[in-house]
Amino acid sequence: MCDSTQLPNPAATMEVMPAEVVMWHQLPSDERPCLVDCREPEEIDICRIEGSVAIRMGEIPSMLQHLQSLAENRGMVIYCHHGMRSLHATSFLREHGIERVFSMVGGIELWASMIDPKMARY
Repeated sequence: MCDSTQLPNPAATMEVMPAEVVMWHQLPSDERPCLVDCREPEEIDICRIEGSVAIRMGEIPSMLQHLQSLAENRGMVIYCHHGMRSLHATSFLREHGIERVFSMVGGIELWASMIDPKMARY
């Protein structure tokens, strides 16, 4: 179970930096926050963060209960290409009562720049 102290205070921020996500990504899979990629399949085909779950932005409203259970257990970080869609998704989920959800600043583009420079970019 993910210790809630690993995640920031949801009242203080809606976003986390890629460096924080890397730190959590090193935890055992059953302890790390769930990493959700909200991009489209053709974007995911180009590049993705290993271990992330693909849930397209348009599917998020119909998956509220599933996302609630993921966030309750471990917390959740959502990412997209540049961080705007994931921020909208995070806001939507919080408006629907899911507090332990965060958007990764800069999306996979910043991840590729800061964390994995060999990752394909688009």
